[in-house]
Amino acid sequence: MPELPEVETVRRGLARLLVGRRVAGVEVREGKSFVVAPGASVERDLEGAAVTAVRRRGKVLLIELDTGYTLVGHLKMTGQMVVRTADERWGAGHPNDSLIGELPDRSTRVILEFDDGTAVYFNDQRKFGWLQLMPASAVAEIPLLAAMGPEPLDPAVDAWPEFRRRIARHGRTSVKAALLNQEVVAGIGNIYADEALWAVKLHPATPVDAIGARKLHQLLDAARHVISLSLSLGGSTDRNYVDAEGRRGSYLQFANVFRRDGQPCPRCGTVLTKLRVAGRGTHICPRCQKLPRA
Repeated sequence: MPELPEVETVRRGLARLLVGRRVAGVEVREGKSFVVAPGASVERDLEGAAVTAVRRRGKVLLIELDTGYTLVGHLKMTGQMVVRTADERWGAGHPNDSLIGELPDRSTRVILEFDDGTAVYFNDQRKFGWLQLMPASAVAEIPLLAAMGPEPLDPAVDAWPEFRRRIARHGRTSVKAALLNQEVVAGIGNIYADEALWAVKLHPATPVDAIGARKLHQLLDAARHVISLSLSLGGSTDRNYVDAEGRRGSYLQFANVFRRDGQPCPRCGTVLTKLRVAGRGTHICPRCQKLPRA
């Protein structure tokens, strides 16, 4: 599944190319990939609607329309968005031939057509991703979003008070499990948890209630930093997420611990190791990140 920077890259591309354009129609090639909420109407609420904004909540995309409706989307494991305008072709997502090949193809599930000839292709090999048309007023009530923690990159919100309140509910949980819990903070995946924990010298199996408020604040700041760095470098997932020119995110070239087991710690030179914490492969420096004694 893509990490937050990959989804943010998709959001930025869609925002640049779609805002202000008006939907002419939709072609649904796979029924379960396009859901219309009860009471919503494609003819009334989507066709003829102009895109006013493209936002993101965690790893969920929100394409907002001037009809008061929103296209909510999740790329899941193999989703991709490709936009073709009169002047360019842009895409981001899972790196199969659909990203740069002739479209539509057999992985194309939904096509959004615009009145100026622009087309958006939602491609998804494994059919786990989805788009849903629903009232904008109901978006916040989607269970996935309603339970979601604060956004680590939202400049308009101080995430710390809410993060502190939510993580305190998981005092006996390992700090890595808490970081990966989307109800504690939105969008932090395995890569960013490992990197943030290394940055503040915390062992990932440390119980949350053994960590002071100052250190937890430093941890949130470290996660923000590593996500921002990844975004500036084009994303983190070097295997699954690329852009339409086939360029993969370059962040992992600069990671300090993730997938660096067997290599020296950049800070102290100790050989990095890999273990399992919270059911996930976890990369640490055994010297910098010692587990506190019970």
